[in-house]
Amino acid sequence: MVSTTSTLPADRRIGLEEIRRWLEAIATQYPKEDLERVGRACNLALDAYSGHTGTGGEALLHGALASADTLAQMKMDWESLCAAILADTLSSTEIGIEPLARAFGETVVHMVQAIGQIDRFSSLDQAANGEDKADHVEGLRRMLLGLAKDVRVILIVLARRLQLMRALKEAPDATRRQIARETLDIYAPLANRLGIWQIKWEMEDLCLRYLHPEEYQHIARRLGDRRQDREQFIDKVVALLDAKLRAIGIRAEITGRPKHIYSIWKKMHRKGVGFEQIFDLRAIRVLVDDVAQCYAALGVVHGLWRHIPGEFDDYIATPKANMYQSLHTAVIGPEDKPLEVQIRTWDMHHHAELGVAAHWRYKEDAGHDSEFERRVVWMRQWLENKDSQSPADRENPLSELEPDQIYVLTPRSRVIELPKGATPLDFAYAIHTDIGHRCRGAKVDGRIVPLTQPLKSGQTIEILTHKNAAPSRDWLNPQLGYLRTARARGRVRQWFKQQDFEAHVAAGRSALEREIQRLALGERPDLQAIAKRYNYKTEEDVLAAIGRGDLSPLQVAGSARRRPAAPERPPAGVDTDKPLRTSGEVVIEGVGDLMTHVARCCKPVPYDPLAGFITRGKGVTIHRADCHNIKRAREREPERLVQAHWSDNPTGGAYPVDIQVKAADRKGLLRDISSVFTNDDIAVIAVNTLSDPRTDSATMCFTVEINDINQLGRIINKISQLPGIYEVYRMI
Repeated sequence: MVSTTSTLPADRRIGLEEIRRWLEAIATQYPKEDLERVGRACNLALDAYSGHTGTGGEALLHGALASADTLAQMKMDWESLCAAILADTLSSTEIGIEPLARAFGETVVHMVQAIGQIDRFSSLDQAANGEDKADHVEGLRRMLLGLAKDVRVILIVLARRLQLMRALKEAPDATRRQIARETLDIYAPLANRLGIWQIKWEMEDLCLRYLHPEEYQHIARRLGDRRQDREQFIDKVVALLDAKLRAIGIRAEITGRPKHIYSIWKKMHRKGVGFEQIFDLRAIRVLVDDVAQCYAALGVVHGLWRHIPGEFDDYIATPKANMYQSLHTAVIGPEDKPLEVQIRTWDMHHHAELGVAAHWRYKEDAGHDSEFERRVVWMRQWLENKDSQSPADRENPLSELEPDQIYVLTPRSRVIELPKGATPLDFAYAIHTDIGHRCRGAKVDGRIVPLTQPLKSGQTIEILTHKNAAPSRDWLNPQLGYLRTARARGRVRQWFKQQDFEAHVAAGRSALEREIQRLALGERPDLQAIAKRYNYKTEEDVLAAIGRGDLSPLQVAGSARRRPAAPERPPAGVDTDKPLRTSGEVVIEGVGDLMTHVARCCKPVPYDPLAGFITRGKGVTIHRADCHNIKRAREREPERLVQAHWSDNPTGGAYPVDIQVKAADRKGLLRDISSVFTNDDIAVIAVNTLSDPRTDSATMCFTVEINDINQLGRIINKISQLPGIYEVYRMI
């Protein structure tokens, strides 16, 4: 079985003398000041953990020091060792946060708190079964990585879990099996993803020993020699091959490892073969500079040892589907023992370890998530380079690589993945559409919170429902912040679509009438043309779409904007066969080379229906089609009217518009309304206000410059949402 060495006593009795000897054993790795800090943590733990035992039944202090010893073998810093030693102080003792922070600093305290949070969510109790279990377990793995803002926290958690597995020898069989299953499902895959092979191998061997003891013993007996003997065999092979390659001018890095028991067992089951057909019990990997050297090294290997027929794969000439490249061969090595050899370039190795061909993906059959995989790759690179980093970099939390997802729990410990910023309402729809529809409140970690509150990883969410509840249209308003996920918004829109059609038609007609009145439009939109444009069958379908929220009333109200207003009769003396002539942003039919200007009486803006009036000496004055002056002209001088409408591509000029606001009189009212104009970069060229103390109301008229009718509609909507606003509309 794979195992690491330890300087701690095997009988698990820890006192001052044992602590002193352990500190002496690791003294060469740490500066004196750092070692003193670790010693203070040991002394504090010695008093705090007295009489306390862990889950596996061992003394809490022995487990803490054993975890720190594993980290010391990985050459982790003093803060990691202190956090591992003190990890149970907040949950199992009366020591508080402030004393720890004063003695060891904020970083150690944050790490201890993160370890405690991860420990709370690591259990598989009440986990899903059957087909849902794989998703649940993968969610737990991702959540544990998401909770850690510091890579070192994950390493401490893995070291603690490894020590728990070691301590289970005396535990009841049911406890051993349950913890072994958790370890195999969650912690060993995490160690695999981060490339912490020694911890992974020992965890997996211990899990197999507890879950399948007979098969474990069978493979252990068939291996014959001890792992130490197999490691010595690998060292001899590496030295021999390295010498042969150097002799022909190939500089290579050669590493090797004996296959651990769990890996042998898994391969036997996966391939359905016996122990005798496993040829990679001992394996080496050769890394060279280029492809030519790969094949040259292969020739050296086959020249040294006899090739096993049928055990050669050229993944360089024929890469795998994930673009994995390498040469694989199996030979009968020294002492007539089978040996697997992998040969690849450095670029191929980097792709295999950190690219899309990374080992953990195909071993775990994990789903593709680019952001999550990028986070794992970053962690692995940090771990590989930690010895060459500065102290500031070694303390690097993951602030630069904050995850885009959060992982929260249902009351039954099911993990739900949501985008960062998701709300309890998003969570409700992620659980089930009906729960989202009937949601009326939420509890986060037992406390009632607003439905708009963003969630954080690790929180437990409980949705409060009512059988007669229904979605609100406010949920679809992005400014109110109820929903973040497209899935939840789609479910809400679908619900409104399925409601009573007549109610939607009535609501849509009412909303459209209000919008036409507020914008003071001179004519009603052609609903039949709009239905054709948006692929609806009837006018009522358009109104129902407005009522459901699929179309905005402003969108429909302004749809007739380019339809010219026809005069009652052709103007006298105008040749209607002439082509259209454009003057600025206004198109005048049949008349060219005329100066135009916008009338001040009705202040038309794109895309109000227009009519032109030919003046004496001032060109054509452009009015709204429903302007009272145009109505009088149709009665008195119809020959001076010309047909006009806005051009298809207005140049974006500013047009004055009068907006009337009626509201409750209060301090700051003018400031709030002015801020709406300022935020939308709209110029205010005149303001007139009148307060009525008898009714505590105010009437305000603003003359502003806007670009078109759509911008006017947006501004009116924003002002109407301010506190105390009674009515907002365009004046004509």
